[in-house]
Amino acid sequence: MSIEIKVPTVGESISEVTLVKWLKSEGEWAERDEVIAELESEKATFEINAEQAGAIKQIAKEGDTLAIGDVVCSIDTSAERPANIEKPAPPAEKAAPVATPAKESTPSEIKATPVAAAIIADKKVDSKKITPSGSNGKIFKQDVLEVLANPGKKPGTVAFSREDRPEKMSNLRKTVSRRLVEAKNTTAMLTTFNEVDMGPVMEIRKKFKDKFKDQHAVNLGFMSFFTKACCYALQEFPAVNAYIDGENIIYHQYCDVSIAVSAPKGLVVPVIRNAESLSMAEIEKAVVELATKAKNNKLTIEEMTGGTFTITNGGIFGSMMSTPIINIPQSAILGMHNIVERPMAVNGQVVIKPMMYLALSYDHRIIDGRESVGFLVRVKQLLENPSLMLFGKDPIDALLEL
Repeated sequence: MSIEIKVPTVGESISEVTLVKWLKSEGEWAERDEVIAELESEKATFEINAEQAGAIKQIAKEGDTLAIGDVVCSIDTSAERPANIEKPAPPAEKAAPVATPAKESTPSEIKATPVAAAIIADKKVDSKKITPSGSNGKIFKQDVLEVLANPGKKPGTVAFSREDRPEKMSNLRKTVSRRLVEAKNTTAMLTTFNEVDMGPVMEIRKKFKDKFKDQHAVNLGFMSFFTKACCYALQEFPAVNAYIDGENIIYHQYCDVSIAVSAPKGLVVPVIRNAESLSMAEIEKAVVELATKAKNNKLTIEEMTGGTFTITNGGIFGSMMSTPIINIPQSAILGMHNIVERPMAVNGQVVIKPMMYLALSYDHRIIDGRESVGFLVRVKQLLENPSLMLFGKDPIDALLEL
C-alpha cells in the first residue's frame, strides 16, 4: 500500500512553497512522524513528517516550487523494514529522573546522520569545526568529508578561486526584497535622528542584572528598555502606531511591537503582542523565545504577522548609524545602533558618555515632522530617565496628577 504526502496549508496568504532539502533519500526507510523534508514559504521554513512508516519514493526535487496540496512524495507502507532498523519500542512510563554526573559530548550525541557520526568517531573529527548543512544544525556525510579534505580551512573555500556560485533565491529572501522595494516605492519615507545617553540604562543593568536573572530566569537586556519606552511614546503619538488602509487611517489601541531578528534564511520580524501591557521580564522572555525560534526556523506565520511598529538593532553588528526601511504596512521603524563612548558637553564641561544614535524612519503621509521628532525625543527622555517608565511620566507629576 502507498500513501501520498502533500504540501500542507501553512497560512491564508501562502499559495506555494519551495522544497529546500530532502532529509530522507530515495528508497530510505522512515518511521512514522519522522521528519522527511524541509519546505520554505515566503515567510518561514517548516518540516513535513512521515504519516506512516515505510520506504520513501521522492516525487518532488530539491529546489522545486510546489503549490499547496501538491504531492511531495509517497510512502510504501508495505515495504519490508530494513534488517538494521529496529521497530520503535512502545513508549514506556517515565521513571523518576536520576542525577548523573555531567559528561562531555560523544559522537553519538552529536546531531548527525549515522554515516556522518561514524566518520566523526573513526577520524576523531572536532565537531565544532564542521559546518552543518542540515536543518537545525544536523551534520551530513559531505559536511565531515569537506573538513577532512580541507584541514585548517573554512569548508567550501578555495584559495585564489575565481569561480562564481549561482544560488536560487529563497522564497523568504524574495519576499524581503519585494517588500523593501514596495516600501521605498509606496511610502513617503523620511528618517529623523537623535542620540541618547545610555549611561542610566547601563547603570541599572549593571546594578540589578544578577538579581533580575535570579528573580525572573532571564537576562536584563537593552530591548526591554527600548520596547517599554517605545510603547509609552506610541500611546502619546498614535499616528506612529497607525497605518493607511485605502482612504482610512487605522489607529491601534495596543502596541504589537515587531522585533527584527537575523535568522539563517534571512531577516524576520516576529511580533511581541500587547507589549504595552507586559513587564520588563515578560518582554525579555518574549524576545528570547522569538529569537530562539527564528534561529531554529521554528517561527509560525502568526508569530510574524500583524505588528504595528518595528524595532531593529543594527548595533549588534557594529552599525553606528543607518536609515532603516519601514516594515509595511506599518508607518514607522526605530533603528538602534552601537554604543560608543564620545565626548559630550555637560554644563560647560567635556564629559565622556556612552552614546547611541537613534533613527526613526516614518511615512510622512501619515506622520508629520512634529510627531516624528516628538516621538524620538520622548523615547530619548524615557531612556535617559528610566524611572519615568514606571508611570510614563515624572513620579512627582503622577503623584500630584499634573
